[in-house]
Amino acid sequence: MNLDDKSLFLDAMEDVQPLKRCTEVHWQPARQKRAPQRPDLLQLDNFLTTGFLDVVPLTTPLDFKREGLQSGVTDKLRLGKYSQQASLNLLRQPIEQCRQMLFTFMHQAVKDNLRNVLIIHGKGRDDNAHANIVRSYLARWLTEFEDVQAFCTALPHHGGSGACYVALRKSAQAKMDNWERHAKRSR
Repeated sequence: MNLDDKSLFLDAMEDVQPLKRCTEVHWQPARQKRAPQRPDLLQLDNFLTTGFLDVVPLTTPLDFKREGLQSGVTDKLRLGKYSQQASLNLLRQPIEQCRQMLFTFMHQAVKDNLRNVLIIHGKGRDDNAHANIVRSYLARWLTEFEDVQAFCTALPHHGGSGACYVALRKSAQAKMDNWERHAKRSR
């Protein structure tokens, strides 16, 4: 960057303020334009359960793996080796709002053929803190999505015990693309 470009940039950014708090969804790569989803209609299909909750103690890390998933995949997930394609911030949201936001987010992630996402739920100071209640519901809700292959507590630079990595099932199209790519190499 030359000196003129730098000064133009600094002049253009002079009155820009950093965002204070973001409680919505963040998609990593720029996504193609899509018609806005009517959340109220989508929520009619929301199968995520509420009611009685087994609170997951803060000393118990979040951890889930579907039957048949290779241990190498869960090891890489635990080590944060997969890039996060989208994130959802549930901090300070009421439980029902978290339920709706998670359902909409996961529905869109599957529709967009995403493989790895980050969900930020926050850290509670004790087992019955609001953030830990959200965390405990999240541990239940994520298992209710067929497309969730695994999830685990995030590394410290992604939120540590206040966030989790989620691995989603590869779409049929992605499997076909992968198969074709490998078939071309073996010819």
